[in-house]
Amino acid sequence: MCFIGLNLHAQKPNILLIVSDDLNTRIGPYMDIDNHTPNLDRLAREGVRFSRAYSQFPLCGPSRASFMSGLYPQTNGVLGNNDQPGSYKKETAALANHPSMAGFFRERGYYTARVSKIFHMGVPGGIERGDPGGDEPDSWDYAYNVLGPETLSQGHLELLSPKNLHYGSNFAQMVIADSLEGTQTDYLAASQAIAILENRVGKVAPHATNKVKVKNEAPFFLAVGFVRPHVPLIAPESSFSPYPVHETVLSSFTIGENVPEPALRRQNEKVWGMDAIQQRKTIRAYMASVRFMDQQVGRLLDALDRMDLRKETIVIFMSDHGYNLGEHDCWSKSSLWEGSVAAPLIISVPGNKYEEKYGTTNNSITELIDLYPTLAELAGFANEKPSILQGESLAGFLKAGEYEKNKNYAYTITNGGAAASIRTNQWRYTRWGDDATGNNEELYDHYNDPEEHVNLLGDPSKKSALEELRIQFEVVKEKARTGILF
Repeated sequence: MCFIGLNLHAQKPNILLIVSDDLNTRIGPYMDIDNHTPNLDRLAREGVRFSRAYSQFPLCGPSRASFMSGLYPQTNGVLGNNDQPGSYKKETAALANHPSMAGFFRERGYYTARVSKIFHMGVPGGIERGDPGGDEPDSWDYAYNVLGPETLSQGHLELLSPKNLHYGSNFAQMVIADSLEGTQTDYLAASQAIAILENRVGKVAPHATNKVKVKNEAPFFLAVGFVRPHVPLIAPESSFSPYPVHETVLSSFTIGENVPEPALRRQNEKVWGMDAIQQRKTIRAYMASVRFMDQQVGRLLDALDRMDLRKETIVIFMSDHGYNLGEHDCWSKSSLWEGSVAAPLIISVPGNKYEEKYGTTNNSITELIDLYPTLAELAGFANEKPSILQGESLAGFLKAGEYEKNKNYAYTITNGGAAASIRTNQWRYTRWGDDATGNNEELYDHYNDPEEHVNLLGDPSKKSALEELRIQFEVVKEKARTGILF
């Protein structure tokens, strides 16, 4: 019996997972920004927006290996960007038989496909070479590596960070002609993803004797990776024009004397050396890149609608982590500030019992590793999910009725695990190093200081809260390092 066109509840749903690269929450569904990301706004109206979803490592490779394996980075062993094929399975031999999120669905008969960057892939170099990066090949029936021009695009590549000349981590912009948008990595990725959708929905010609497609009647798990707004910041002219440089506002910040030095290692003068106009151009180019990426999301959503697939396809949009654009005088990723750890997460599930929550916001503390058990439950495989998963299903938040998570915190590491942070409803507690010394800790009260301007270490009135968080931090850290189940 063909899956296409069947009722969601009579068959397993399709899954479309869209992952943006280095995208923070400065987008329409999270901020009051008119006509910036209209397609993400549209998706949020058709699903649930998670306002406090956190990455487990604010760096591409570890974060992606984490949410795709459903395990904390210190459990799966991926603690840096690694282009070794096999990802966490090669890094940690004990996990050689642990399926990734996509591999889990492949084992259950789904047709699984990857387009562009899902596990780690070098941007721009890996894309320019068409490399697979640190992909986990057992996850896919089909994998497509985009070979895009990136810094080789036809345009003027303007370096914006004089102290950093590495185009995978510096700031540079390129405004290309609108007529060249079809040459760009994310446009090519969206086109290939749409071709895969056409393939899955298409009917095999009657009496055909040639081999046509794999798993002809299976539902699909299609993972599409968009590389923007990862640097270099390249987008068509029409994506830049809504954001004049002179109207771009730089972030204001306050840095207390008791902020540990490692927390400030991503400050502008230490790494990039941008003047004010270069900072404005960087923010503008980031916004333009986001706008261009959003257009590709729209192409995917339009394709689902055109093929009448939307009513039986779960759609997830997410980023691998957040990104600082001058907050705390810090830029890029790898920090443990809220802006670099928080990530967008929107989940849209078709069906009557889910529509009541459409357009709503969920404010529970969630982690990106929660996605694996969530999709397993939504597809009817809750009792089959691997027992070692460390996330908690969010499925209860997506349908009518009240639901509460058991886990009320998010845990994130950086610096190869040498620094870590825990986020609760009220607090963010961060420690740079294994042991608490008093001068390597940060404590922020999000009820009163959501921008994390005032480190409360040393405030006598917060001593009790600090002690409780230190104890909780130690317990969570140990579980994440040893793989003990929550």
